[in-house]
Amino acid sequence: MGRNTRKRRSPLAVRAIAASAALAVAGGGLVWANFYASAGESKSKPNATLAAAQVATIACPDVGQKLTNVPRQARAGVAKELALLDRQITEAYKRLAETRQAQSRDANFVNNAILGPLKSKRSATIDRIGINIRRVGGQVPQGMAQLATCQSKTDQAQTNAGGAQQGGQQQGGQQQGGQQQGGQQQGGQQQGGQQQGGQQQGGQQGNNGQGQGQGGNGPVAGDFININQVQPNGGPKGVNGNGLAANGNGGSRGSFTTNCGNNKNEIRNSDNVIVAPGVSNGAQHQHDYVGNQSNNAFASDQQLANAQTSCQNQGDKSSYFWPVIRIQDGTQDIDQGKPGGGQDKNVGKIVEPNQVQLKFVGNKRGPVVAMPQALRIITGDAKAFVNGLGNANTNWSCTGFENRVVTDKYPICPQGSSVVRTSFFQSCWDGKNIDSANHRTHVSFVKGDGSCANGFKAIPQLQVRLVYSVPAPQIQNGQVKNAYAVDSFPENLHKPITDHNDFINFFNQNTMNKMVNCINNGQNCK
Repeated sequence: MGRNTRKRRSPLAVRAIAASAALAVAGGGLVWANFYASAGESKSKPNATLAAAQVATIACPDVGQKLTNVPRQARAGVAKELALLDRQITEAYKRLAETRQAQSRDANFVNNAILGPLKSKRSATIDRIGINIRRVGGQVPQGMAQLATCQSKTDQAQTNAGGAQQGGQQQGGQQQGGQQQGGQQQGGQQQGGQQQGGQQQGGQQGNNGQGQGQGGNGPVAGDFININQVQPNGGPKGVNGNGLAANGNGGSRGSFTTNCGNNKNEIRNSDNVIVAPGVSNGAQHQHDYVGNQSNNAFASDQQLANAQTSCQNQGDKSSYFWPVIRIQDGTQDIDQGKPGGGQDKNVGKIVEPNQVQLKFVGNKRGPVVAMPQALRIITGDAKAFVNGLGNANTNWSCTGFENRVVTDKYPICPQGSSVVRTSFFQSCWDGKNIDSANHRTHVSFVKGDGSCANGFKAIPQLQVRLVYSVPAPQIQNGQVKNAYAVDSFPENLHKPITDHNDFINFFNQNTMNKMVNCINNGQNCK
């Protein structure tokens, strides 16, 4: 594996970085873009220490989530345009991170050189989305043109670095999401200004110029919390009611467990056939795949149904995939500098989970019905840091402490304990569709009492538990050493709240019937 070295900055560059640069943004507020480590420059070193500098990112309205009624004939074309929107944001984010000296000289630089051109590109792409939809007789939602405008957003976890216990405040700020960030940004700017000369510059000197992990855009100290500092809270619950367990003491109490390994075959790519079919590197981050061995952006349902599977039960050719975890220990992986890897600011050593537990459970209110073949479910939101928490569904914990769960922090586990990621999927289905235009509205989470709203039908709930042995990050003086993080879109700064999980059902009918019967009859089957 390759090892990067970092260029030494000139004294002038260091002074420019240390200076606070007030940047005008689209919403009229200010954001401090003191880029201690830019996304384009940061290089890892052995035992790299990540500084708690304050960095801005770019938040754009999620156009795809607004498209709830795209005709099927238009979906392939729309998906390609949505992937282009993602790449446009990435390029703008990289430019934001790589031009901090120009920003320090010109308060209008971000508006004129980054956000303005980005809006123009997005406007043209959104127009093409409308053309795709109207061409086949569909209707374009009103207000689409307004979605072209993006903002600059401050990373509050960096502002609050060293205060990693303030998870509630962090989540509360994220909930404002999208276009409601103005107040949050200004508050962060003021704190950032107070920190500029002290902690941040000191971090630069103490680190001998080393940058943050993940290509210079996270994680930071404020993204971590010692699991011993988390109060017991009952275990996985997701966010805002997303990800509640569907099973209980009543209804259909059985379960069905499938063993599909932990990706020893190292089947990985940065595609996402659900949200970006036909688009190479549509996810811009690497996924681990277990189960179906042929999942890529170009796989058809027929190809997936006929593929090989890593599951012991050969009746399960379903695809289970999630973003990889990387360790920031100074080493790189085989995708260094490649799409989905270093090119998209996902750097470090990929670690596969020690354990992958895939279990389907019932519904506390009554029986479940079979899932249709090729049903697609995405749980969580890879863009939750900039989107807000509407679709977030994260649960982070440690073995031996799984009654203590955090959603917006990575846990620091004690010696002998491992990191745990848990995802409870949507388990209510509209009874008709295997997917929807925004990949959300054909399924939903159970309500607190286990019932399904809007006439949806209860289906088996997939519960995924992933266990990782990673070195415990060390935090000292607002800095984190040997961090770990999930892969993400660059502008989402590798935040723990962006964790997500994906599933495409390719159980054959006999195995699916066995699953449903086991669950409804209260049996525990494999």
